[in-house]
Amino acid sequence: MPPELAAEAFNFILLFCRLGAASLLLPGLGEQDIPANVRLALGLTLPVLLLPVLGPGLPPMPEAVPALVRLLTLEILIGLWLGLTARLVALALVQAGQAAALMIGLSSPLQTDPSIGGQTTAPARLFGLLAAVLMLSTGLYAVPLRALVESYSMLPPGAALPLGATADALAQAVADSFSLALRLAAPLLLAAILSNLALALLARVAPQVPAYTIAAPGQILLGLMLLALILPALLRVWLDEAGSSLGHMPGLG
Repeated sequence: MPPELAAEAFNFILLFCRLGAASLLLPGLGEQDIPANVRLALGLTLPVLLLPVLGPGLPPMPEAVPALVRLLTLEILIGLWLGLTARLVALALVQAGQAAALMIGLSSPLQTDPSIGGQTTAPARLFGLLAAVLMLSTGLYAVPLRALVESYSMLPPGAALPLGATADALAQAVADSFSLALRLAAPLLLAAILSNLALALLARVAPQVPAYTIAAPGQILLGLMLLALILPALLRVWLDEAGSSLGHMPGLG
């Protein structure tokens, strides 16, 4: 193989390690509902498109095998870190749907959620699909892609990965995701607390009445009505917070 072609092939593999790993987790583009061949095509297309731009700044292929393995492993870890940071923004909406289902009383009927690889409730699954649709329809998916490109100037290939700063940024992203989920589900949490207090008072005043058994269907009905009422405002808040969080991804903020 000519040396120039070998260098280009190595640059492609080096870009694919970071961009391909991140594309598996990016919200909207890396959803498990998307066929695997489509996600693979995206992961292969990104290095091809960015090779003319990023290729001149990439390091040459190391001669030693351990150095080569270290370089490729670091690139995969950086890609997974950036992809997971973006994914946590979408997971906030999923967790809000999970909390809403628990408060409404829909925690028993579970179904498989391919995005997290486990069982989840119907509202959480719905919110996960809504997050993907909103990411794609509003163009927010382009923000983490830009962060990936900018990451090559902040974390050039071959440089040492700042583990302390990386762990702190990931922990902060997890905390922000849970905080946003609780804020989104706050109206339903408050409604559930008030309804349970009312039922407890009723059970105290009239202990012979099976208050919780009678109120369970009404709780589900009223909870779904409240969820439908606040859903537009809830999605607007999530969109604003998602845009702000993604805008502060490593390399952009």
